[in-house]
Amino acid sequence: MIDLPKNKKIILFDGVCNLCNNSVIKVIKNDKKNTFLFAALQSKSGNKIISKLGIDIAKTDSIILWEKENSYDVKSTAVLKIMNNFGGFWSFTKLFLILPESFRNLIYDFIAKNRYQWFGKKESCMMPTAELKTKFLD
Repeated sequence: MIDLPKNKKIILFDGVCNLCNNSVIKVIKNDKKNTFLFAALQSKSGNKIISKLGIDIAKTDSIILWEKENSYDVKSTAVLKIMNNFGGFWSFTKLFLILPESFRNLIYDFIAKNRYQWFGKKESCMMPTAELKTKFLD
């Protein structure tokens, strides 16, 4: 059983996707409040969380933001909520949440469908550097 660490939100991401890995690095740089922890969808922790939440990854090949207990968001909603956590300039992303989720997810799905072709794919999940290791679940 995985319990969400107090005052933390977990981002599950595609660990072999170059776009996803670069996005994780950007989130870490902008996470001034040290809010987020990360787990690749393909990792042991990622699989445990997916199982706990009852997510069918075959239907939701997506970023997942797990906030508390069984509360989670996927796709465009997850991305916008993550960016909103940065504060400052990023707070404007809240405005996009008023758009219908189905419309936002059309754009998200188009990018997700083409992410390997446009940005490439790794053979295995990213290995965090020693200084970033505390930000990742095993």
